[in-house]
Amino acid sequence: MAADAEPIFEPDVIVIGAGPAGLTAALYLARYRRKVLVLHDGKSRALRIPLTHNAPGFPEGVRGPDLIARMTRHAVRYGAAIQEAEVAAIKAVAGGFRLHLADGSRRSSRAVVLATGVDLAQVDLPEAVHEAAIRAGVLRYCPVCDGYEHIDERIGVIGCDTNGAAEALFLRGYSRNVTLMPLDFPELSSAEARALADAGIRLETGALRALEPGPDDITVRLDTGVLLTFDVVYPALGCRPRSSLAKQLGLSLTEAGCVTSDSAFDSPVTGVFAAGDLVEGLDQISVAMGHGAVAATRAHNWLRAQDRSTLPSKSPT
Repeated sequence: MAADAEPIFEPDVIVIGAGPAGLTAALYLARYRRKVLVLHDGKSRALRIPLTHNAPGFPEGVRGPDLIARMTRHAVRYGAAIQEAEVAAIKAVAGGFRLHLADGSRRSSRAVVLATGVDLAQVDLPEAVHEAAIRAGVLRYCPVCDGYEHIDERIGVIGCDTNGAAEALFLRGYSRNVTLMPLDFPELSSAEARALADAGIRLETGALRALEPGPDDITVRLDTGVLLTFDVVYPALGCRPRSSLAKQLGLSLTEAGCVTSDSAFDSPVTGVFAAGDLVEGLDQISVAMGHGAVAATRAHNWLRAQDRSTLPSKSPT
């Protein structure tokens, strides 16, 4: 297609991201009989989940890769197309959107669902060691997801800013043995320190020197010479929303870089809808699925309105 040629808008909707939010959106759109293409870079955070017990309908737990594989098959069964490809840029054009892929190719659609997720801010470990620690369950990043699995265990939290203090206090509901440690230096206010002390949470003030994961526990070395061994360590280092495409399209972002929560339900940019962890709120599989269903339905109904296949809006009284 020549650079100045008009794009051919096929499919109706492109979903960017193949995690729980994107795949739910794809399933709903396919069952709405929309032509839908899912583009993803293979980096869904859900693929790294060793086992979750927070996904409704899986009382024995489900591995992230298995859940994504099941959701992919489900969406494809009803007609969704899935393609692994990195979207480098996106822009609104007459009648829809044009996407530029990292391999130099282009795709176009009438509407877009952004489900690009977030990247974790991780502790400094070699990749193979880091992923083995996650699989062993001695390194965790989501206390909402799996705090229950560590009831009465020795829990360490890394990160002495407000996020770390809040996470330690949350985990105190699962264990009396919770220790908060800085990544580099303490940044707690006196009020936060008192709240931790009142809850019985131990506070270590030495800077983190090294993490040494094992098959059943994990040792933390501080620069004070202190060695601490835990059943599990939670780094409370935050995450980085993958919001570059949302920014290109002009969606409103929070200070942390997430798409504002209203974008999942009433997009401020015509033809663009957002879902999943990219949207501010609770980063959970069930929430992402709900976002995906809402975004898909909004996109479908928006397209129906463009095609004049809905009832006319009533005038305000």
